[in-house]
Amino acid sequence: MNTRTTHINLDESLIFEKSAQGRIGFDLPSSEDFPEIKLDEVVGEDNIREEISDFPEVSEVDVVRHFTRLSNWNYHIDGGPYPLGSCTMKYNPKVNEYIANLQGLSTTHPLTPENFVQGNLEALYLLSENLKEITGMDAVSLQPPAGASGELTGVLILRSFLEDKGEHRRKILIPDSAHGTNPASAAIAGYSVETLISDEHGCLNLNALEKEMDDDVAALMLTNPNTMGIFESDIEKISQIVHAKGGLIYMDGANFNALMGYTRPGDMGIDVLHLNLHKTFSTPHGGGGPGSGPVICKEVLAPYLPLPTVWQDENTYRLNSDCPNSIGRLHAFYGNFGMAVRALCYILTCGREGLKELSEIAVLNANYIRRRLEEVWFQRSDGRGRGSGNGRL
Repeated sequence: MNTRTTHINLDESLIFEKSAQGRIGFDLPSSEDFPEIKLDEVVGEDNIREEISDFPEVSEVDVVRHFTRLSNWNYHIDGGPYPLGSCTMKYNPKVNEYIANLQGLSTTHPLTPENFVQGNLEALYLLSENLKEITGMDAVSLQPPAGASGELTGVLILRSFLEDKGEHRRKILIPDSAHGTNPASAAIAGYSVETLISDEHGCLNLNALEKEMDDDVAALMLTNPNTMGIFESDIEKISQIVHAKGGLIYMDGANFNALMGYTRPGDMGIDVLHLNLHKTFSTPHGGGGPGSGPVICKEVLAPYLPLPTVWQDENTYRLNSDCPNSIGRLHAFYGNFGMAVRALCYILTCGREGLKELSEIAVLNANYIRRRLEEVWFQRSDGRGRGSGNGRL
C-alpha cells in the first residue's frame, strides 16, 4: 500500500464561514474573590474598540484546528528539502537555526562598539579562517549578501588589481556552462563578455579557450562543477592557459558542496571565488530568503577586498577599514550576520570528515536523481526528450 502523501488539502473554509452565533472561545467564571474591573476606567474609554460587525464566533478548538491546517500549507524543512535550480544543495539542521537565534547573536545592534561585541567578531573571524582552509585561499570578505553580489565583488577586485598594474583589459571569457548570473556581473563591472562553447563532454573547450585568450582578456569566469554538474577535470591546464596571458580566474562556488574535503579551488589555480553560504553551509535560502556570498581570494588580491574586514590583534577582534586599495563597501554594516553564524555552526558541527562526507552524499544524491530522470528526461523513446542528451550530472 502506498502511504506517501502526494498532495495537500486546500479545501479549508474561511474562519468567518465557521462562525455560529453563540459560540465562544473561552469564558471565565465570576468570582467573589476578585472585584469587577471596569475596562474603560483602566485603559480609558477612547482606547476601547467598538464591537466588530460580523466578527466570527467560533470555539477554541475550531480556531486551533483552522490555523493549524493553514500552517501545513507552508513549505518547511519538516515537509521537504530546499531545492534551488542547478545548485548542489545540502541539509539544513535545526541546531543552526537555534544557535543563530540566541539573544546575544540575533539582537545585537550593528552599531554596538567593538569592545562590547567581541564574541560576534570572533564568530566572523573563525568563519573566515575556516573558509580559507576549506578553499585553500588566503583572504576573505563576508560582506556580499548573496551569490550575484559575490560575483560582482570578485570581478571588481580583479579589475582594480589589473588597473593598478596599468592593464586596462576589456573582455571576460565565460563558458556556456557557467552560472547564469556570471555574464550580468561581468557586464555591470564594465566588461564585454565572450562566450566559450562547451565540448562534447560538457566541459570547457580548451582549444576555444586558447584561441580567445589574449592580452585583452581580464579573466575567465568559471563554474566548477559547472551548471551541468560536471567537474572541469582540465582545471590545471585551464589555469595555465589563462595565467600565461596575464589573466585571472574567477570561480563561481554555486556547486561547491560537491568539492568539500576532496579538492580546494586555491590548489587548482583559482585567483578569486565566491561561496554561497546559503547553498553549501546550511542557511535555508531556497525560498528566496537572506543569503550570503563571501568572497575568498589569493594574497595578491587581498588589498582590494571590501571594507571592513575582521582582524585579530592578540586576543582582541576588530573591524579594519584602513585599506586604501579596497573597492569599498558592498553592504550595510557587515553583511547578513545571521547567515554567517549558521554557516560557522554548520562547519564546526560537521568537522573536516563530516564536510567531506556531505560532499559524497551530495554527489550521490545528484546522480540518484539523474538516474531516476534518465528515461523520461534524457532518453525518451518517442524522441521528445528535453535534456541536453549527455545524461550527466
